[in-house]
Amino acid sequence: MFGSFRVKVGFLKRHYSSLGRYYKKAHTVTSMVDVSQYVLPATSKVAFLDCQTAFKGLTDQEKLYSHYISQASWYGGLVCLYQTSPESPGIYLLFHKLFKGQKVEELQAAAEAQGVTKEEFEAFLIYAAGILSNSGNYKAFGDSKIIPNLPKEKFEIILKSSKVASEIQRLWQEISERVYSLEERQRELGLGEKGTTTYFSSNCNLEDAKVAQEFMSAKDISPYNTRLFKSSENGKKVYEVRLASALTTGGDLPGVGSVLGSHEFTPKETGTPCVFKVTRGDYSDLMALVVENLTKAEKYAANENEKKMLTEYINSFTTGSIPQHKQGSRYWIKNKGPIVETYIGFIESYRDPFGVRGEFEGFVAVVNKEMSAKFTELVNQAEHLLPLLPWPAAYEKDKFLRPDFTSLDVLTFAGSGIPAGINIPNYDDIRQDEGFKNVSLGNVLITGYKEDKVNFLDTKDAELFQKLKIPSFEVQVGLHELLGHGSGKLFIKNENGTFNFDQESVVNPETNQKITECYRENETWDTRFSSLSSSYEECRAECVGIYLCLSTDALRIFGFTDQSADDIIYVNWLSMARAGLLALEFYTPETGAWRQAHMQARFCILRVMLEAGHGLVTITKTTGDDGKEDIQLKLDRSKIIDVGKPAIGNFLRKLQIYKSIGDVESGKKMYDFYSDVHDRDEPHFLSLRSIVLERKQPRRMFAQHNTVLQGDKVELRSYEASPAGLIQSWVERFPDGDLDDKLTRLWQKEKPYFTD
Repeated sequence: MFGSFRVKVGFLKRHYSSLGRYYKKAHTVTSMVDVSQYVLPATSKVAFLDCQTAFKGLTDQEKLYSHYISQASWYGGLVCLYQTSPESPGIYLLFHKLFKGQKVEELQAAAEAQGVTKEEFEAFLIYAAGILSNSGNYKAFGDSKIIPNLPKEKFEIILKSSKVASEIQRLWQEISERVYSLEERQRELGLGEKGTTTYFSSNCNLEDAKVAQEFMSAKDISPYNTRLFKSSENGKKVYEVRLASALTTGGDLPGVGSVLGSHEFTPKETGTPCVFKVTRGDYSDLMALVVENLTKAEKYAANENEKKMLTEYINSFTTGSIPQHKQGSRYWIKNKGPIVETYIGFIESYRDPFGVRGEFEGFVAVVNKEMSAKFTELVNQAEHLLPLLPWPAAYEKDKFLRPDFTSLDVLTFAGSGIPAGINIPNYDDIRQDEGFKNVSLGNVLITGYKEDKVNFLDTKDAELFQKLKIPSFEVQVGLHELLGHGSGKLFIKNENGTFNFDQESVVNPETNQKITECYRENETWDTRFSSLSSSYEECRAECVGIYLCLSTDALRIFGFTDQSADDIIYVNWLSMARAGLLALEFYTPETGAWRQAHMQARFCILRVMLEAGHGLVTITKTTGDDGKEDIQLKLDRSKIIDVGKPAIGNFLRKLQIYKSIGDVESGKKMYDFYSDVHDRDEPHFLSLRSIVLERKQPRRMFAQHNTVLQGDKVELRSYEASPAGLIQSWVERFPDGDLDDKLTRLWQKEKPYFTD
């Protein structure tokens, strides 16, 4: 009924007991892959993102506003499935049909009656929960594939035990091969032969991405809400640039002009003519549901800024116009201090292998007034703190644009992952000249960043780390978001030949030469630095955080003085150094690639700390209490000021200089140097990586509330913090069977573009 287990070029050894090994095979074994790096272990935990207290404090109008934007966010969040892998929509549909058709407890009883053990069924649930919380079968934090932690035959027994077995049979046959496959190209997200992506058709490579970017820049088309599909006609390459929108037919693109349709184009780099077709209507059914719910939310907006914001978002998601979304973001910035905060759209570009296309994301959150007061004071002190940063004044924005900075309890966060803090919008021109907002997601920070065991620190440091990790992280998030992402100027040459800086007086501090090259008016940080941009910018913001946490004025804002301030500084620096070590999990030696922007950034910072010398940081290979290889990391707190601060300051200055002037060559050379994982000298990071992997701890998954309309009132539903609770929340979130049909049609329509 469900077929036998076959993989194109490989097979899993029987049951891969104790996780075994995955063998690639073409008559002979050519390589082996450690399967344990691709499963969610039995120790994986689910945290519930509680927002009950904050939600109860809302008025009925605010609850209705929250409900409809939550609905828009959840529907839009399903787009992430189609931005991840060819099989992700199918896996989601399999689980949604399975658990909608039968309660978890009933399915478990039926499966155990067929010989599935309790542990195997729990592994099945953890895999399902992982797919839902990551919006696909690749980790949102790490970009590596997730495969089930149980044998395929047991997975199939569970499916056959279901009441809906006949309904999901064909669906399973379509996806089963890729669910378990660990072919080289399918192990992690990437472009071309380096990995899997559905931002591009599978026949695209880096050259295609560059050609498309040149075309879109020439036509002033933002890549944020696009995907690229390559084909050929009459021996000529044809690229389709798909814009996400509810509309599927032609017309002008508001704010851009007559760009829809076909264009003959000759790239400067290749000189080979090709054709571009700009179309709209990607994810049209989902974008229509987003628009429908945002339209309902408009009725309950608190003020004119919120109404205008929603109107522009609706226009953008209807037409595919990023300029309209930018206009909505302008109204969002003006909406100061709302009780219910929200943002929605194609936002973060971490998962696009080229670094310019945004993943859909939407959130609704309620202000935490007590913590927000601290962030407001941080904003008040920002103009005093910014001059402490280690770059010349000319490299700072001409005027600090005082943003909203609030601490929020998340009600809804739809997307592939939930951050602890956000600095948005990501549009360079708005951030540079008009403003931005910062949010710290308080219930995420408190719930999601607990550690049951602290590896790689001695007992004394581990105890202090456990005690102060969250308070120190609150400080780091505040400084990182406001004064990290919110600082620094981009030097731009305008279309009329003028510059936004004084060409005569401003020099590059690294060369003492005048600046002759900088950004063009239609260039952005992302498009200029492309795949390097996300990690580089996170590194800059992290450096700002640990650099400015040395300021007594900054720490006083958060209530830390005297010894408590010293301890916060120490734990913040210790946490950053340890994170750099933990980052080795997210490096792939076979490809030399980093799979997570923040962790690459933290590894670079650790390298800078080690390079500073004088015993600031030491890393020693040891033997743990369990008799296995272990690592101990030590930070000399007495040397943070004299050794650490100058080292981080020098590195941070260069990061900003290269960013400001758009010097990709120098920035990349430096960043690649510190990103390099090797065994050429101490502490032999490549060798340490195996220990880090052996002792890694799984990230928490989040179960979230649902809001349900009961008459003219909104009911808040809560779920248990378990894989079963997380799954139940998703089943109840999308009860409409028609949605499954829409998702299936979209999935089937684009399948031909993703054949390896």
